[in-house]
Amino acid sequence: MLNNTQIRFCLDKMGEMFPDAHCELNHSNPFELVVAVALSAQCTDALVNKVTKKLFTKYKKPEDYLAVSLEELQQDIRSIGLFRNKAKNIRNLSQLLIEQYGGIVPNDRDELTKLPGVGRKTANVVVSVAFDIPAIAVDTHVERVSKRLGICRWKDSVLEVEKTLMRKVPKDEWSVTHHRMIFFGRYHCKAQSPQCEVCPLLDLCREGKKRMKKNNRSTKGEK
Repeated sequence: MLNNTQIRFCLDKMGEMFPDAHCELNHSNPFELVVAVALSAQCTDALVNKVTKKLFTKYKKPEDYLAVSLEELQQDIRSIGLFRNKAKNIRNLSQLLIEQYGGIVPNDRDELTKLPGVGRKTANVVVSVAFDIPAIAVDTHVERVSKRLGICRWKDSVLEVEKTLMRKVPKDEWSVTHHRMIFFGRYHCKAQSPQCEVCPLLDLCREGKKRMKKNNRSTKGEK
């Protein structure tokens, strides 16, 4: 496991590599962000943005999603995986927002998780990005990077990863660290083809060292 000094080094390097890391889901208000994040489950941000470009022109507020049939909404997001379930969740969360929150997205994580289809990760993204409240949303990239580097243990659950990062990262850096770790995992420390050979964190990365040793043995075996 990395110590605090090593973790600080990792965070600083990620900051140097991705100083402009940010939420890549296009949105213009908290409600659009909730919808976009709900659509992004098991789907790329690029595809979500392609769909929401038209979706957010047609649907401006929660009432708009209830003014059409479920089948019509399903058709509008059909190119996104799990579109039937996501369409149902969007309509249900729109209904709940109208009934309990006056159509306004709450800025409290616990309240957000009461919305259909909104889990802890989605709620953390919304409070962080839409309301500038410190939070660390643990998606697949954040989890993978944390475990590969040894900031967290391989057996840790997603919630344990979040709590560990909250302890080891200064609170005023939670949100920016979340974005930088996502960029680091999405564009550098990829799931299938991590760029270990050019990684500035290789000397500290237990997984990277194992991968490089394995690659070196394979290269020697081919000669």
